[in-house]
Amino acid sequence: MSVGLGLPIAAPEQLPTWARRADASPFSTLALLDRLVYANPEPLVTLATLVGTTERVRLQTEVLLAPLHRTALLAKQAATLDLLSGGRFTLGIGIGGRPDDYLAAGIEQRTRGRRLDDQMARMRRMWNGQPLGDEVGPVGPAPARPGGPEVLFGGFVPAVMNRVARWGDGFLGAALPPAHMDRLFRDVEAAWAKQGRAGRPRLVAQVNAALGPEETVAAARREAHAYYHPSPFADHVAEGILTTPRAVRDAVAAFRAIGADEVMLYCWAPDPEQVERMADAVF
Repeated sequence: MSVGLGLPIAAPEQLPTWARRADASPFSTLALLDRLVYANPEPLVTLATLVGTTERVRLQTEVLLAPLHRTALLAKQAATLDLLSGGRFTLGIGIGGRPDDYLAAGIEQRTRGRRLDDQMARMRRMWNGQPLGDEVGPVGPAPARPGGPEVLFGGFVPAVMNRVARWGDGFLGAALPPAHMDRLFRDVEAAWAKQGRAGRPRLVAQVNAALGPEETVAAARREAHAYYHPSPFADHVAEGILTTPRAVRDAVAAFRAIGADEVMLYCWAPDPEQVERMADAVF
């Protein structure tokens, strides 16, 4: 099983340092979250920058709020990232639930699920080199991975499981303990089989973690709380951050036991020394 890192968003200027350190470590993937009405760096632009500072580690959106983006441009950006990274890009996507993000983008929130389904149908056609219509030719470049970059869907409702089975390569589950994630993983596998897909879906779990001195842990809790505020779960998320090597190892083992192909350790504090601390804890 692979283990990756979720990049912090509090100090974007430090992310190239994170990327170089992770690229020299056993970690498999670097991921970056998405919001519009927040101070996080834009994920596609940021990951494109990190492509040039890495050679081995994969780069992933976790998750990109696809309905906020224009479909043809998103398909072109994802294909370009996949091509320039040599096939190291994973497009993790979801719909989000913050009304202000949709208001800022001028997109109707109520229909975001249907919009995402339409986006996936169109992007798959573009990544396969097909024209979009009689008056619109193919949109390139061709991605490094035939048919488009790896696509993971994040979320918790049955529609997400069906999207994985119909359009995706796998599922990305976040903010749930292994006992609850186990049910979601099994639901994804059932939807995959019902759709008649060959093989099995890729299953990825995310857990929040912060290793280091007291100020690093405190910074992680502040950042996580600010990001999830005003959700009623903000306190729960901040206090639930794993803060010891033993807790991190136990979580990774528990997700491995329920069939996770990869566990993403999301690091909220900007302290780049966490890369080596996490590596020592896990590997």
